[in-house]
Amino acid sequence: MVKVAGTFGRSGVHDYILLRASAVILLAYILYLVGFIASTDLTYQVWTGFFSLTFTKVLTLMALVSMLIHSWIGIWQVLTDYVKCTLLRGTLQFVLTTVAFAYVVFGFVILWGV
Repeated sequence: MVKVAGTFGRSGVHDYILLRASAVILLAYILYLVGFIASTDLTYQVWTGFFSLTFTKVLTLMALVSMLIHSWIGIWQVLTDYVKCTLLRGTLQFVLTTVAFAYVVFGFVILWGV
């Protein structure tokens, strides 16, 4: 079996499961944020207090990692389908995946710095 270096999972089924699981985590995080915003009068103190909760930090970190996985697989699939030039596809995939990884790293630093 040939291993494709651009994919995140081991196979198409594995990528499919990773995409769906990451989408569920992102949906849960969005609903958690929307529920908090809808039920609270937002001030700076309330917002920083909300993000100082361990549960919020863990869920945010899970959402960041899910965003990385989701974007990695999505970038690979879209670029493989629509960009035929191998050099351009590899460059775009490297740049976009690096940006997504930087989001996770900076998000982690910012999140646990609160």
